Order: sequence, then C-alpha cells, then structure tokens
Amino acid sequence: METPDTSMHEADMIDRVAFIGDRAIGAGHPPYVIAELGVNHDGDPAKALELARIAADAGADAIKLQLFEASLLLSADARLAAYQAGAGERDPLEMLRRLELPIDAMAPVVDLAHARGMHAIVSIFSTPLVDAAMRLEWDAFKTASPDIINLPLLDALMATGRPLIVSTGASTLDEVERAARWLEQAAERTMFLQCVSSYPVPEGFDALEGIGAVAAATRAVCGYSDHTPGWATATPACEAGAAILEKHLTYDVNATGPDHAASLDGPAFAKYCRAAREVFESGRWGSRRPPARKELLAAEHDVRLVSRQSLVTTRDLPEGHVLSPGDLTVKRPGTGLPPFMIGSVMGCTLARAVKADRVMLESDIAFCPPR
Repeated sequence: METPDTSMHEADMIDRVAFIGDRAIGAGHPPYVIAELGVNHDGDPAKALELARIAADAGADAIKLQLFEASLLLSADARLAAYQAGAGERDPLEMLRRLELPIDAMAPVVDLAHARGMHAIVSIFSTPLVDAAMRLEWDAFKTASPDIINLPLLDALMATGRPLIVSTGASTLDEVERAARWLEQAAERTMFLQCVSSYPVPEGFDALEGIGAVAAATRAVCGYSDHTPGWATATPACEAGAAILEKHLTYDVNATGPDHAASLDGPAFAKYCRAAREVFESGRWGSRRPPARKELLAAEHDVRLVSRQSLVTTRDLPEGHVLSPGDLTVKRPGTGLPPFMIGSVMGCTLARAVKADRVMLESDIAFCPPR
C-alpha cells in the first residue's frame, strides 16, 4: 500500500485544469465523460459508427477508439487474459486480428464524432502506429494501463504535441510517478486516470481512493477509468474528485466478444452521464474524497502480466551477439525486460541464442559495457 502526502493531494484536486480542444477539464468544470468504444465494434466499421451515434445520443463528451495491429502487439509468447478466455476467446492473435479497426476505417467515426459535437480520442498500442494516427484529426491521444512502462510509446505520443491521457491500472504509485517524470515536458497537457484493470471490477474493489493518490503523485488532472458493473459508480467517482470518466459502451451487453459484458448500453450510458453531471451541478464534486491510496490489487495481476509489453527480438539472434538498434521491438506479454530498458541493453552481449519474436529475459544478457 502506498500513500502520498495528502496536503499535496488537496491542492492538486482544487487547482489543476487541462484542455482538450477548447474544453477545460478539471476543478470548476463539469466531468468529462469518454465513451470507450474499444473493440466493441467487433472489427466492423459500420458498428463503430453505430456506437459513435449511441454515444452522442447518450450525452458523451468524447468517443475513444483503439488503434492496434495484432502482429505489432503480440509476440510468440503472448497469451489470453483470464477474462478474455472466460468470454470464449481461444487464441490471442486470432482475437486481436478479428477486432482490428484500421486507421482509414476510423476516419468516418472521427468525422461523425466531430459533427455530433464530441471529441475523438484514440489509444495507440504500438509506437510504429503513431505516424499513421496523425493522419486523422484526433483531439487527444491515450495510452492503455499496460503502457505506463512503455517509454518509447510515451515519448512518441508526447512528441505529437496533442493532449495525452494516461491510464494507471495494475500499476504501483512508483510507476505512476516515474511516468509523470518521463512526461514532464508535456505536463500541462497530460492527464491521468485511476483504474482497476479487472473486467469487470469485483464488488467492493472500485479503488476510488486511487484518484487522489494519482492526482497527488502526478500533480495533474486526474479521472477514473471505470470497469465496475453498471452505471452507479459515476456518482461516487465524481464525489471523489474524478474530472474525467471513461466507461465502455456497447450496442448489446449480451453480444459475443471480450468486452461487451463489462460495458454499458446506450440507455445505461445516458444514466451514467446524467449522474456525473448531477454531482457537479449540485456542488458535490470532490466533496467525499477518501484518504489517498493506490495499490496493486490481486485482481489485476493477470492483466498486468498478460497485457504489459516487453522487449522482444525482431529476428533470430545468436549467442554472443551484441545488441544494436533494430534487434528489438516492444510487444506483449510483460514477462521480459520492460520497454524502458531498450536504451540500456544496446551494446550488451547475449548469453545464448534467442529466437525471433520472443521476449528478452535478463538471463539472456551475458555482459553489458560500463555506461
């Protein structure tokens, strides 16, 4: 359990404001509600448009998509998370290939969002996709919780100059603080979300006390990425000081797929938006802040291991090989050396041969020259 200085928490919760477009987000402004479309479009561009319409009708401030390519995201060592297997998935590569939505298919969704008065946000999962994403008029970028350790991706997104939202599920407070230091040059346009990386969150483990802890640790506008069942958590999250709410939206909670069952349909999402705004309009925003605390929950360990990324070989590398740029990329799972070590291992010598598309382990390294 980790607890920051609560006096610093109080100041941050009161004073911090950030912007997406001309929309102010933070203390003194209505909660900013993001409809996470995620992969609930099932890889179908028409369903993505339908979800954007549902989001607009429900009163969302923004829609969010996910940009990934299965071959860039998953190594040969990848496996399914338990909740994905529980939803009937059998193979992680097949699942993500089925759920990919290419950047060009996202363009009409972005246009529709803007036409309906919403912002368009996208989570990017691999550094090579950042340039492709820049072809569209995204109002902000986002990183998923597993990428709190993905320094190459955070650097690439910081360099775009766009607002950036960083989720912090399945992370320790030290990891959150380190990411905030990495993003210090973009501090005025970076926001963080407390999150519990469990789908859905078990009853009694919403961890709303993490909102204050993350706000204090980052000195940034903070919100809540909400994976709890139902719509009612909007109220206590806003009372705890969440300036941003993110919630999964679906066209049918009974549809087949990994995230539908942990999502809200249109009518429930409308209740979620209304509940959040009622807290603000009644003057109760930030009125019931629990003691600031962020901890890694037992329910998050599986997603942390499966969905974080590691350094992964791009080709077969022989024993004695000296690592150089081009030898390594970043892919799931998080069982190997973390992505932020990519600079540190350059020039190191391999202790043994490593096959292509495998995570790099500490034991694979025989020697690193003095720095």
